[in-house]
Amino acid sequence: MEDLQDIYNELIMEHSMNSYNKKKLESADYSEKGHNPNCGDEITLELKLKGDIIEDMAFTGHGCAISQASTSIMIDTLKGKTIKQAKEIITIFIQMIKRETKDENELKKLEDAIAFKNVSNMPARVKCALLAWHTLEDMLNKKQTQAKGDINECH
Repeated sequence: MEDLQDIYNELIMEHSMNSYNKKKLESADYSEKGHNPNCGDEITLELKLKGDIIEDMAFTGHGCAISQASTSIMIDTLKGKTIKQAKEIITIFIQMIKRETKDENELKKLEDAIAFKNVSNMPARVKCALLAWHTLEDMLNKKQTQAKGDINECH
C-alpha cells in the first residue's frame, strides 16, 4: 500500500509538470507578481472575481517544482471560494508550513494543499511553498484597501 507521503509527492510532481492552471487569464480583474530572490522563483497570479467569489485564477512564470505545484494546487483549492474563505485557507496554509497549527479540522480545509505539510521540515523550501499564498494574500489585501478607499472617497 502506498503511504500518504508518496501520494502527496505524486500530486506535487503532477502539478509541477503539467499544470492546467499555468496560463494567461483572459479578462483578469487583478494581477500580482510574486518573487523569491533566494531561488529565482517568479510568478504572476491573475484573479477574476464574480462579486465576492473567486471565479477563476491562473498563473504564469517559472520556478522550482514546489513553487509551481503549490501555486497550481492553491488555485484548485481556492477557486469557487469567497474572499473570506480564501483568506482563512491562506492563513491555515501559512500556519501549517510554519508549524503553527496541527488542528486536523483546520487542516482539512486545505484539501489537496495539505500535500505540502512536510515542507515545514525543509526550511530551504518553505519560501517556495509560500510564494503564491503570500502573493494572493497581498493581492486580496490590496483589493480590500482599494474597496475601502472607494467608499471613503469624496466626490
